[in-house]
Amino acid sequence: LCVNIPCLDYARLKHSVVSFNLSIAIMDSYIPGDFSKAPETGTTIMAVVYDGGIVIGCDTRVSTGTYISNRTSDKITPLSDNVFLARSGSAADTQLVSDNVRHIAEQHSITIGEDPEVKTVANFVMQLVYNNKNFNQGMGLTAAMVLAGWDKQEGGQVFAIPIGGSMVQVPWAVDGSGSTYIWGFIDGNYREGMTREETEEFIIKALALAMARDGSSGGMVRLVTVNKDGSTRRLVTHEELPPFFEELDLRNLRAGSGGVVL
Repeated sequence: LCVNIPCLDYARLKHSVVSFNLSIAIMDSYIPGDFSKAPETGTTIMAVVYDGGIVIGCDTRVSTGTYISNRTSDKITPLSDNVFLARSGSAADTQLVSDNVRHIAEQHSITIGEDPEVKTVANFVMQLVYNNKNFNQGMGLTAAMVLAGWDKQEGGQVFAIPIGGSMVQVPWAVDGSGSTYIWGFIDGNYREGMTREETEEFIIKALALAMARDGSSGGMVRLVTVNKDGSTRRLVTHEELPPFFEELDLRNLRAGSGGVVL
């Protein structure tokens, strides 16, 4: 397979960037917060291989500096029917990467007449990020991502694709600003051969722990499970998440009970 992965043409986005900066200046005049930064998916993303497929999850908070610009974002992007990408870093950079790779993967899928292999799509993402590492005065794309999917050749697979464009296949991967808070929890509780239900609850608990400590992670938890039967989405609202530390337990809170949620 030979696919040309071009460098991104950011010159075409010049007028959009100007308009975006103008909108930021207007909003800054009446909404408190730091709008000097572009929207970022400062976040916690995670994917785990289980016995029969993969589960990929993320929180839903998007921040613009110190301002929470979106509380219900969907950071899990489908690249094909069997491969999904969890995004962290710059929202603009990761969306541009996912849009380009989805287009390339669709062309490849039409050519071979079936869903692409997970490692093939992972290579598309890796090449696009690596080939643009000199963008932005040598800073490269601010895109730390986790790719996961299932194919009939190798089953469930997870690939870590951090900033810079490296690519490593792993049994589980975690990234984003909240990941530093839960590495020890994942190391101590991950085990091979977990069922789908065990894996989903494992990811929910890990993400809830990160959201309890990381100011850039929050909102709800979104999960996507991929196996031989296809993909399934699941949304876990804040009221369903297990509480940690000083958090208020909302799972059994009923109307009129006197509880106050801030």
